[in-house]
Amino acid sequence: MLKPILVVAVVLLPAAANAEPSLERGEYLVRGPAACGNCHTPQGPNGPDMANELGGFLVEKNDAMDAWAVNITPGSRVAGWSDQELAKAIREGIRPDGSVIGPPMPIGLYRGLSDDDLMSIVMFLRTVPASDNQTPQSTYNFPLPPAYGPPIDTVASIPQGVTVEYGEYLAGPVAHCVECHTTFGEKGPMFKTHLGAGGFEFHGPWGVSVAPNITPHEDGIPGYSDEDLAQMITAGKRPDGKPMLPPMGYGYYDRMTAEDLAAIILYLRQIPPLPSPG
Repeated sequence: MLKPILVVAVVLLPAAANAEPSLERGEYLVRGPAACGNCHTPQGPNGPDMANELGGFLVEKNDAMDAWAVNITPGSRVAGWSDQELAKAIREGIRPDGSVIGPPMPIGLYRGLSDDDLMSIVMFLRTVPASDNQTPQSTYNFPLPPAYGPPIDTVASIPQGVTVEYGEYLAGPVAHCVECHTTFGEKGPMFKTHLGAGGFEFHGPWGVSVAPNITPHEDGIPGYSDEDLAQMITAGKRPDGKPMLPPMGYGYYDRMTAEDLAAIILYLRQIPPLPSPG
């Protein structure tokens, strides 16, 4: 049960922040809550092709774009980028040649990644097995912005623990839950007016899945216990046992620590309640 964890973890983990970048932290983020492989690892008929982990994948193909999550292993061109260049590409969406990375990479949220977590991710990406999988450049039938905001100097760490603040950090910059679960407008997720209200449609081999409302509104999560939400996030199963559809990264989120999962749920319980669109 998660509710007892909320009490214990606050006592045991008051503020485990300001840790130095580490390979262990990077692996946890990439293969856990950040779920990088959910887009960057090729998908086969039986699921992700882990022999080409992070080797790139065609994430979205429609009239507006052919969007590739490119090969980010040491077998790709990013091997020639400095750590700072790779970090800038992840957090600001700017490649070393000045070109801009387009959607669905959630740069607007990644801009909030802390310096320590960002460099931990870079550190780990340098160690994954090299893949020679070839990924072309994405193409977009609309103009990309020249940048997603001003250059970022530094982002401080958020104290780790079962707190709303850390849960917001995990659900935003790290796991980008609010990217998919926020209602989309012409310019992307409408964070200011529809945060967590859901409604975005995902089309894939599974058919169509719709991101549900994850706010405390009656259309959202009040009817679910913390344990129910934990099972849905990590195992992709509803309380009645019915499986949920892709593309949510259940196979990654099930690697989250109990404390991180509890922090996300705590955060979801207090975001402004909003009705589902439509």
